[in-house]
Amino acid sequence: MSQPDLDAWDAWHPRRIAGRLRDLPVPWYVAAGWSVDLFRGGQTREHEDLEIAVPAAHFGLLPPLFPELEFWVPVSEGVLVPLTAEALAGESHQTWAWDPAAGRWRFDVFREPHDGDIWVCRRDEERIRRPYGEIIRRTGDGIPYLAIEATLLFKAKHHRDKDEGDFTGALPLMSRAERGWLDATLGLVHPDHPWRARLRRGV
Repeated sequence: MSQPDLDAWDAWHPRRIAGRLRDLPVPWYVAAGWSVDLFRGGQTREHEDLEIAVPAAHFGLLPPLFPELEFWVPVSEGVLVPLTAEALAGESHQTWAWDPAAGRWRFDVFREPHDGDIWVCRRDEERIRRPYGEIIRRTGDGIPYLAIEATLLFKAKHHRDKDEGDFTGALPLMSRAERGWLDATLGLVHPDHPWRARLRRGV
C-alpha cells in the first residue's frame, strides 16, 4: 500500500467529529489550534488540520467508528505506515485518518498518556496531571476541547507565529486560575519562557 500524499489535507470541522464520536464511551477532546478557537468562541484563523486526543489505552475503540477511513501512523519525518499493533507500539503518539474515497486526510488522533481517569501531560508525565473532568471543557453546543491553559502549554514549545497569535488572542479571555496554572507548569518545563511575564500581567 503506497503512502498517501502528506499534504492532502481537507480536515473536518470539530462539529463533524463530535457528531461521529458522540457515543465514544471514553474521554476525548479537540486539541491544538482548533481547541483555542473553540475556547475563543469562533474560528479566528485557517486550520490546516484537525487534532483530537483520546486516552492511549482506549484508542482501539475509535477506528471502528470510522469504517470508511484508513488509519496511518507517522514513524519518522515524512514517513507513515498503515496502522498495526507494531506501529502503535512505536514512539509516535499520532495516528492520521485518511479518506481514500476523497483522497484527503480528515483528522489526526493523539494517543495520550493517562492514569485511569487522570490526564497525564506528555511534557512532564510525573508532575503535570489533572482529572479529565477538569482538563476537558465544552462549547455551548457540546464539543469537548482541551482546556486553554493545557493547549497553550503544548504550544509554548514551538515559538511559531500561529502559536504566538493563539496565545495573544486567548490571553485576555483566560481566568486568573487558568493563567496561574499555565505560568506554574511553564515554570516546570520552560522556566524562561517569555509568556510567563505576560501571564502575570494578564496582557
